[in-house]
Amino acid sequence: MEQPDRTRAARKWLAGLLIGAALLPVSADSARLRQPLRFFEGRTEMVTVVKVVMKKAYRSRTLGAGRILPDGTLALAQQIYDQGQPPSQRRWRIRQLAPGRFAGTMTEAVGPVLVDEVDGSYRFKFRMKGSLSVEQWLIPLPDGNSARTTLTVRKFGMRVASSVGTIRKL
Repeated sequence: MEQPDRTRAARKWLAGLLIGAALLPVSADSARLRQPLRFFEGRTEMVTVVKVVMKKAYRSRTLGAGRILPDGTLALAQQIYDQGQPPSQRRWRIRQLAPGRFAGTMTEAVGPVLVDEVDGSYRFKFRMKGSLSVEQWLIPLPDGNSARTTLTVRKFGMRVASSVGTIRKL
């Protein structure tokens, strides 16, 4: 009867190993975007929940249409649908400066938009009217067609708004 007990123990060990492997986080390399500007080429959709201090949270849906210009710059037009508000538009132009470093413009930004790759994720930093400082993180997901987004807006160093959501290629 010793053999069946060993077999059972080996199966349990193997099952535990497989379950443990399935729970390990996906490495940053497997989710890393090889050409990050191309992620926004074509159609994209971003769905987020936005929280502004002292206000009720609301849903936001943004549809994007991006193209890569001959000089390698990303030109991205977005149609924004914020719950309870009329639709609005936003335009981005982002180009690569060096490996992992990007810069450009966005219609709502005051000054440049700076983007840095940090361990396979992308940190956007820019300022907006009203002394607002914005930091947005895009974290590519393993499927290669979507990313998690978190955004924080600060005024005089204090957090006044934030959002969390997902961006996906359509």
